Amino acid sequence: MSINRRRQFIGGVSKGILGGLLGQLGATEASGHLPDNGDDEDTGRVNGQFGILFDATRCIGCMACVRLCKEEHGLPPDLEPNLSARSLTVVQKKNGYFMRRLCMHCLTPSCVSVCPVGALEKTDTGAVIWHEKRCIGCRYCMMACPFNVPTYEWWSRNPRVVKCDMCQHRLKEGREIACSWVCPLGATSFGLRNDLLREAHRRIRTQNGSYLDHVYGETEVGGTSTLYLLPVVSADFGLPVDLTEKALPDLTWEVMRKIPYVIGTGAVLLGGIWWIINRRIELEQVRHELDQEKKRERDQ
Repeated sequence: MSINRRRQFIGGVSKGILGGLLGQLGATEASGHLPDNGDDEDTGRVNGQFGILFDATRCIGCMACVRLCKEEHGLPPDLEPNLSARSLTVVQKKNGYFMRRLCMHCLTPSCVSVCPVGALEKTDTGAVIWHEKRCIGCRYCMMACPFNVPTYEWWSRNPRVVKCDMCQHRLKEGREIACSWVCPLGATSFGLRNDLLREAHRRIRTQNGSYLDHVYGETEVGGTSTLYLLPVVSADFGLPVDLTEKALPDLTWEVMRKIPYVIGTGAVLLGGIWWIINRRIELEQVRHELDQEKKRERDQ
């Protein structure tokens, strides 16, 4: 590569990166960026949103919730041990206690944030729902979910992404969700998330020693609309542990919004290198011309 071509290449790369930076900043300013996830905003965001509270000390494993859920959603009646495309909720026995698993309906869902076509939506009711007509089957939601909830109908010629939708059809009719309505002992409760949190903390406070001093889902990954009261035993309940309290999309945004500054720094550095190289080339050309002029004078 000649000196001139090298200079043009470095200059072009610098201008390209700088132009990309300005375009990125312009697009960010025009579209707005994700808001900070402060405490005040969290409180405002969940007011009026519904939630589900599962109390593991009250569940007797009758499977009534699983059966009615399947009936309400037109799924085969067979009972399956794990979440699948044929079962939106399961009841599993863990160290002497029965545990329900279903969609956590995160307050800031990572599945919604990664979907490129808006097939997943966090609704005003608090539920995370899936829009079949928008889905392109990329399955990014399955990879993004920290609770491994969305499942895929691998066996179907027209596969769907399947998950609990908090009985949206019943909510639209003003009815309680199926699993809490049918539960004989109140192991599953339904209501406003804030009210459920107050009730969960009341049980922890008044029944000292019966529960872990933590409502699972209150703070995990920014909070979820599905909450768990767990008994005081050292056991694996099948729920992910050691999760961050920061919403995962917010963590991603913290990285993404720094990219323009990183690119800007790189553009400045490349621009500086281009200027230095260009300046050296110009000086070399001046020296070459002076040498040629002196040579001509000697020849004369």
